Amino acid sequence: MWRSRKSRDRRTVVCIACGESLLREDAREYDKEGNRWDRRDKEFEFLCTSCDDELCHQPREGLESLLVSIESDELSRAEFIDRYADAVGAGGSTERSERD
Repeated sequence: MWRSRKSRDRRTVVCIACGESLLREDAREYDKEGNRWDRRDKEFEFLCTSCDDELCHQPREGLESLLVSIESDELSRAEFIDRYADAVGAGGSTERSERD
């Protein structure tokens, strides 16, 4: 049976992106492993709806290990982005726009 709305969790959580405090029931769960459906032995972090709406909701499987593998303290931002683009096969072009 469904619980009534009055019995929902009234805890306060903090958005990890902007620092806003909000009720747990109004927050969105964030799982850095990218699989919020596998809830076993996990502690979730939370986002407010505004910050959650700004996120890309594409699968992230393997993203963290990819970023670690191309990361280096000596790389400029442009070099890092080039390595990332090469690693994910982003069109194979080495040309960059002036916006980058």
